[in-house]
Amino acid sequence: MPVKKIMFNKIASFLNKEPAAFTKKDLSRYIREHGVRMLNFRYVAGDSRLKTLNFVVNDEKYLDRVLSAGERVDGSSLFKNIDASSSDLYVLPRYRTAFVNPFSEVPAVDILCSFYNPDGSPFASAPENVLKRAHSEFNKKTGFDFHALGELEYYVVSQKDPLYPTAAQKGYHEAFPFSKWEGLRCEAMNAIAEAGGRIKYGHAEVGFIRTEDAEMTQQEIEFLPTDCAESADQLAVAKWIVSCVGRKYGVTVTFAPKISIGHAGSGLHFHTCLLKKGKSVMLSGSGLSPEAKKAIAGFLKLAQSLTAFGNTVPTSYFRLVPHQEAPINVCWGYRNRSALVRVPLGWQKAVDMIKDANPASSREIYGVKPSQTVEFRSADGSANVHLFLAGLCCAARLGFEMKDSVKYADEHFVEGNPLHSKNKTFQGRFPKLPASCHESAQELEKDRQIYEALGVFPPAVIDGVIKKLKSYDDRSLSERLYGKEEEIKKMVAEYLYC
Repeated sequence: MPVKKIMFNKIASFLNKEPAAFTKKDLSRYIREHGVRMLNFRYVAGDSRLKTLNFVVNDEKYLDRVLSAGERVDGSSLFKNIDASSSDLYVLPRYRTAFVNPFSEVPAVDILCSFYNPDGSPFASAPENVLKRAHSEFNKKTGFDFHALGELEYYVVSQKDPLYPTAAQKGYHEAFPFSKWEGLRCEAMNAIAEAGGRIKYGHAEVGFIRTEDAEMTQQEIEFLPTDCAESADQLAVAKWIVSCVGRKYGVTVTFAPKISIGHAGSGLHFHTCLLKKGKSVMLSGSGLSPEAKKAIAGFLKLAQSLTAFGNTVPTSYFRLVPHQEAPINVCWGYRNRSALVRVPLGWQKAVDMIKDANPASSREIYGVKPSQTVEFRSADGSANVHLFLAGLCCAARLGFEMKDSVKYADEHFVEGNPLHSKNKTFQGRFPKLPASCHESAQELEKDRQIYEALGVFPPAVIDGVIKKLKSYDDRSLSERLYGKEEEIKKMVAEYLYC
């Protein structure tokens, strides 16, 4: 008799099968035996939002048709670069992404989809297809797989609670009742896990803001490293789930990069790692491997244009300012949170530490293998996650193509805080990140050939990103709004649901 696996995903648990092995027959069986009455197609469009198409499960024949052939959609309403006179696209379900909808009033199964052209070829401008090509070209160049994990930060905006207040900027890892929305976070984490999200942990973050009539509590949900395409998909689903749980509680959840000047903003940091046949290649001896440094070199080389995908609204650049644990200089370092690229603590000494903490269990064997990630810290909740991770893949590939990339990385290394007075001499030679959407668009124009190389980013996608960023006309915005509190509040409200 087969061993029952422990799985959060209800479909996987019922089938006793990993989601990657789901088939059409599996999904039809689950839907039939659980009385599922609705099937929802989900897909990420050009604006990076998760869209929905609902089907009532009329009968098994209709269900089979939908799961086999997908459906048609109006591409011109989902992607701005499609001519409305010839705009039909197909959306086809990816069976491995199926999950039980945790919010539907009737039993429902949701499934992520991919876009296809009328001739049956993948639609090149779809975010998930851009990322798929970017990862494929990186793998062809290097022989490595690119894995990533996201740190999803957000604020919960609610009515002011006079009980158990938290001091401003002191919310990090606070517990209930001082952290007011731990229950919302845990409910969302459970729903995300059931939808297939591979969660590492959740906790209260630094930010706590109190006004005359409201309070804002910052939270974070961090994921485990996985294939970059899967990482992007699960973040899109997670943002939707957290927002739905917030709506259930009657509070606003915002992933906006900045909601109050002088208080912690919300980033979307990405940890990345390279693997060869399932094993990390990030370490060599007791330090970073040359491969890891090559990836870092590529990240730094394209850092300024990567903001075009990772920081897509004017308030993004209210966050990228000094003294807010957000990067402004293009440099890297160990463990420091002010560097653009940070090398966090790894797990080289896990066995020794756990034995010291648990001397009675010193004879037990612990299976924690040495591991290391490299964290890219500029992106925020406005990011088009699929395009941003595609950009990181392009940057990592560039790092392997560059001559003397390890030397380039070493030249951009800084010890300790890059903003510290002792490092002032370094700051002059480190480039700075853009200060506006307009500057990001200019940097993308300079680097577009790198992203478009090998057919990864279609020129129409790059044109669309540049056009959108320039449309904000936010040059010198910080200077124009300095001291104008009401105008700043108005802009924050405009991009609250970015």
